[in-house]
Amino acid sequence: MLPYVARRILWVVPTLLAIALITFVLMHNVPGGPWDQEKRLAPSVVENLNRRYNLDKPAWEQFVLFLGGALRGDLGVSYSNQDRSVTSIILEGFPVTATLGIMALAFALVLGVTLGTIAALRQNSIVDYATLGFATIGASVPNIVAGILLIILFALVLHWFPTGGWQSPAPAWDALAAGRLDEVWPKFWAFLSRVFMPALALALAPAALLARITRASVLDIIHQDYVRTAWAKGLSEARVMTRHVMKNALIPVITLSGPLAADLITGSFIVESIFGVPGVGRTLVQAIGARDYALILGMVLFYTLLIAIANLIVDVLYSVLDPRVRYG
Repeated sequence: MLPYVARRILWVVPTLLAIALITFVLMHNVPGGPWDQEKRLAPSVVENLNRRYNLDKPAWEQFVLFLGGALRGDLGVSYSNQDRSVTSIILEGFPVTATLGIMALAFALVLGVTLGTIAALRQNSIVDYATLGFATIGASVPNIVAGILLIILFALVLHWFPTGGWQSPAPAWDALAAGRLDEVWPKFWAFLSRVFMPALALALAPAALLARITRASVLDIIHQDYVRTAWAKGLSEARVMTRHVMKNALIPVITLSGPLAADLITGSFIVESIFGVPGVGRTLVQAIGARDYALILGMVLFYTLLIAIANLIVDVLYSVLDPRVRYG
């Protein structure tokens, strides 16, 4: 296992290098530049700005300078954010995006696994058909449409949640740690009321996928010989499901959870923009609009690293859950 993990970690380096090169080439081949505004700047001002941010140098030299800084942990500065370091911008926004992604993954797992399991146990029933209908709708509706529909339903019609904004869960934990129990629920509700709609909008498509995967996996497992033997021995339904069916049926779900987690954390651009969530997804959208090359490169590399780590964790968990899997 350790040699396999070491090889996977080493492969991250050429992966990051390739992604950085592709992103750099694409950025510099898109029409427009960072100083293209409605009010055109004077040529002397543009020249000074290019010199300040090394944009006056050849493309290959700009890329080499970026790589040299990245190796030292310096991703450069963002000229669309008052020369703040790219690293500080990522570290500031990532906890918000990670919280939103984790909540969306929790929603997706609970909805997908629960509906998929019930549908498999009630095959060809109304529940099964309803689950398949949910899976089809959830996979077909884009995030932007789901987000707008949720705002109309929960904010404008029912008035349950605010239309957008963000509240960190930290104040609720601080109140709990300090023993101020009367403040815990109001502070936690302030967080929950703002995270529910964006997390649900993000979770619908993964939940639909997980429901289909879980249903197919459970149907396959319950027809295996060892499950029939367990039923023949007179074991209770709860024991058969927990010890024999779900332990094996969830292996495909665990395999998908890593990429889904990475996708939910890194793919929340539209949802964060709709609900005004101050995460790195919305920051990346703004950076692309401003042609902020350093910020775009830094965030793309950060996302690539997250996806690589998530996939590695899933592969390790896969071998733990399934003893038949061995990595040399």
